[in-house]
Amino acid sequence: MDADSATSRRRGSNQTGVRLFNDQIVIQTIRAQGPTPQSVLASQTHLSVQTMALIIERLESEGLLMRLEPVRGKVGAPSIPVALNPDGAFFIGVSIGRRRLDALLMDFTGVIRERWSAAHRYPDPDVLFAEVEEALKALRQLIKPKLRSRLRGVGVAAPLSFGGWGELLGFPPRLAQKWEGLSISDSVSQLPSAHGLSVHAVKDTSAACVAELIVGNGRQIDTFLYVFIDVFIGGGLVINGQLRLGTNGNAGALGSLALGTGKSPASLPAQLLSIASLRSLEARYVDAGLASDAWMDHRAMSDGWRPHTQKWLREVAPGISMAVHSAACIIDLPCVIIDGTMGRGLAQALVESVQHHLALYPWEGVSQPNIGIGSVGPEARAIGAALLPLYKTTAPDNALFMKPMA
Repeated sequence: MDADSATSRRRGSNQTGVRLFNDQIVIQTIRAQGPTPQSVLASQTHLSVQTMALIIERLESEGLLMRLEPVRGKVGAPSIPVALNPDGAFFIGVSIGRRRLDALLMDFTGVIRERWSAAHRYPDPDVLFAEVEEALKALRQLIKPKLRSRLRGVGVAAPLSFGGWGELLGFPPRLAQKWEGLSISDSVSQLPSAHGLSVHAVKDTSAACVAELIVGNGRQIDTFLYVFIDVFIGGGLVINGQLRLGTNGNAGALGSLALGTGKSPASLPAQLLSIASLRSLEARYVDAGLASDAWMDHRAMSDGWRPHTQKWLREVAPGISMAVHSAACIIDLPCVIIDGTMGRGLAQALVESVQHHLALYPWEGVSQPNIGIGSVGPEARAIGAALLPLYKTTAPDNALFMKPMA
């Protein structure tokens, strides 16, 4: 029997799996809709009132939930809303970018307590991990001493391969070589300030997708393709409320899509990331003698910059539309969410341009997905990184019911 067949054999879980799943359902329900009375939670989750009472009592004793002041109605006994305890758990998110490092401290309700950042010309691992250690140490110290044991983990978001894109980004050859074979997760785990903490690492666009799933549009949409544009374009895939990474962690890797076919193995076509890049938009601004960072705010759509932005949109939107059409034919997507580090005006213009080009594709036999703008924005990767430990432990997951055969 091959490895895939062996790992696919499953058997039922014990009561621990059921309990964890129910706990996660309750936490996620409160997270999605806010403070909720116990009786309403029981009704919405289809759990008995007695079971719900036990769950709430257990989670309250663990410090994750709290009861608010009674709310009195016109008739009947007052209801007592149950809410997430902001101090119930803390998480640190680290976003390692090609130009900067961003870190933040988040509480159990998803509120950002503090931010930390550092800019760099190139991501040199010798310098970068020293900065990560500095960020972790500073953020840990901001938690009250009696609550520091509630720091549940560190999430790390980073491009899947720094060294692989070194030539395209203009990295010195020696720098690209430093990243070869280097595990970001292991490197962070070995830092003094990460001692005793779980470290979860995913590619940066998957982390941004987690942010959209947990605190953004994902609270109303359970299946969507996520598109995120920064230095390069990337993405993520959510199906039935679960982030899908794929066998090698590459699900949603839109930037790798080919723009056509090659003439020979020695003459391969360009990839989508070669054009769908804020780096290429910056280059247009620089060539025109304009401020290169205008894509970050309203200037991108204002006089002076607008003609260059529109040329970029006309180049980028067809490629993204092609990717969306292909994905919709394979996965039957109801929705596509587009976001990035750009200003909101530019993001909205990109959404509209993609919608325009999608009308140029045939949709017989397949449904055209809705296209919307992301609600998290430029901080999505760092926010998603902080949410990774939370997502790993409190997102309802049917896999809890299934265990590999011994």
